[in-house]
Amino acid sequence: MRLSRNAQDIIRRTTTEVFGPDVSVSVFGSRVDDAARGGDIDLLVESDRRIADKERKALKLVARLQLRLGDQPIDVLVLDPETPRRPIHEEASRTGVRL
Repeated sequence: MRLSRNAQDIIRRTTTEVFGPDVSVSVFGSRVDDAARGGDIDLLVESDRRIADKERKALKLVARLQLRLGDQPIDVLVLDPETPRRPIHEEASRTGVRL
């Protein structure tokens, strides 16, 4: 994975701060490929419970992570029982690395 342990810890802590302790966060996409270069940070936030204000929380997470990790592109998908599953969710769940 092309994220330092410190960056992984920041992502994990910040996700818990924004979404609460009952979620998990995974990194997927090019950042899990050690042979790739560049690329944004793709995150999948998952919960077995409904997440209120998903969009607002996703934007808040991106803003806080950009402040803490530096200004870089970060994409966040949020998956809860009310989210219709699309192919991108399946791919992220299948290939993601949980932090």
